[in-house]
Amino acid sequence: MTAPVTTRSHLTARNVVALSFFLNGLCFSTWVSRIPEARSGFDLSNGSLGLLLLTIAIGSLIALPTTGALIAAFGTVRVVRCGALAAATGLLAAAIGLGNVLPLTAAGLFVYGVGIGVWDVAMNVEGAEVERHLGRAIMPRFHAGFSLGTVVGALAGAGLVALDVPAVWHLSLVAVGALVLVWTTAGSFLPVAEVPHADRPGALGAWLEPRTLVIGVMVLALALTEGTANDWLAVALVDGYDASHSTGVAGFALFVAAMTVCRFVGTGLIDRFGRVQVLWSTMVAAGAGVLLIVLGQHPVVVAVGILLWGAGAALGFPVGMSAAADDPVHAAARVSVVSTIGYAAFLAGPPLLGFVGDRVGTLESLLVVACVLVPAALAVPAAREPARR
Repeated sequence: MTAPVTTRSHLTARNVVALSFFLNGLCFSTWVSRIPEARSGFDLSNGSLGLLLLTIAIGSLIALPTTGALIAAFGTVRVVRCGALAAATGLLAAAIGLGNVLPLTAAGLFVYGVGIGVWDVAMNVEGAEVERHLGRAIMPRFHAGFSLGTVVGALAGAGLVALDVPAVWHLSLVAVGALVLVWTTAGSFLPVAEVPHADRPGALGAWLEPRTLVIGVMVLALALTEGTANDWLAVALVDGYDASHSTGVAGFALFVAAMTVCRFVGTGLIDRFGRVQVLWSTMVAAGAGVLLIVLGQHPVVVAVGILLWGAGAALGFPVGMSAAADDPVHAAARVSVVSTIGYAAFLAGPPLLGFVGDRVGTLESLLVVACVLVPAALAVPAAREPARR
């Protein structure tokens, strides 16, 4: 097989896609850093907070099934720009309502969910295209860009929360800045492989493919593993260990830092050992990390657990996206399907953990993640790389 030729346009597209992932993560963790404030500002129980967070997932799940068709019709550039516009608009509305007008915050988070879901699928399809042109596993590094954005957002959020900077200024600055950068740089994306309209795979067909569905189930479990920490780790540290809000956010920052490092390292591990072995290993690490956080009772043990959980949750979503996009002709439709199934974790996760937390405690509810990982391991072989010719 002839090695792919890397051109300047490929490298530019790689950098622009990485920036898109970074900004997506920055927006998300900026909101996450204000979740404890949302709970206290609106005087919500864990269950009620879970329902508020549910609005993001509902917005995403409504948008995701059609995103593949939108990409096929309009291309990744237009779709990612529209997604970023909706995400920024929703984040602005959520910030304005935070602590004062619950319906406005809920509506803003719904619109944010629509935007972030569309943005997510489009940048993953574009990332898979860049990965094919470069001829090596690079999707985990794009997702490392997302994680790096969450690290920056979490650290900035912890500092700004500690300094009592109003949420509306914090969220507005990030939302507008991210939108401007995405809009101006997305023009450097590589064109996704053109498929004649008559030969374009239908969205329904991708929903009937057994391998695509099994990959989706795997991503569902690993998205729950990641998403639970996004939504509940900071709150669990506050409730379970009587930590301050800023300390809880710092714990989340440690989690996403571990994810970032593992995603950078993960590309080499996948090239060397393959997707299946690496995913099984990281799932063991995630389960062990959750157990240490819940049962450790000592700051050092809990910190080690956070690091293991972050490393273990790092590769599930990016590997699932790569596996779904193995065939470039079907990439948009299959990535849309897998993303939709995976985002169901963000639909079920917040209320599930919230209601469990109301009954057994927020910290103890994290054990749900360790339980979900056991059957999810059976789905991992579906992500195996296609045979090379």
